[in-house]
Amino acid sequence: MDLRSIIEEIAIQADDFLAGAANRKEARAGIDELINADHPQLSPGDRQKIAKGVMAILENEGFFESAHPGGSGGAASNESGNGG
Repeated sequence: MDLRSIIEEIAIQADDFLAGAANRKEARAGIDELINADHPQLSPGDRQKIAKGVMAILENEGFFESAHPGGSGGAASNESGNGG
């Protein structure tokens, strides 16, 4: 299973499923919940890598700096193809 594609998929959906998250801690909890629900077959280590990867993308995109009302478009649209 390609962890990078899962990271990008979750980051793209962030505006929708993290609309109510008030801070990084709540966002991380939401990401963990989504990973556990959608990818229960993953090892705890892989789940942690995915959560860290999603948080890094959201940080780079300024997700936590703006008061995101839940409608700013895809969170990972600019960064998903860079680096690795």
